[in-house]
Amino acid sequence: MSGHPARARPPPRRGRVRAATREDLAALEAFVASRRGAESYLEPETTATDTTVVAIAHDGEWIRRRTGSPRAAGSIARKHAVPLYEAARTGYPERMRAWNRAHPERHAR
Repeated sequence: MSGHPARARPPPRRGRVRAATREDLAALEAFVASRRGAESYLEPETTATDTTVVAIAHDGEWIRRRTGSPRAAGSIARKHAVPLYEAARTGYPERMRAWNRAHPERHAR
């Protein structure tokens, strides 16, 4: 013990860049509706972003968009009959990494 009284920590600040929009949800829906073998991977909310989903097609092409909540992500997955996995538990499929290697221009930031 250091001899200093314990201080109550303030609650964490919400530093989100932005919340999910209708355009985010529409982009996810359009992607899974137009790609064969799509799967969705739920990413938890962080201090920087809302809950996000990575939708990955059969060939590894992918899109990441904010959904605002796991419930909204589940709703989209059910509507389009695509599986929804927890990315923290399952990781991402190898086909996504292979697609990234084949398309480095997509991630040149």
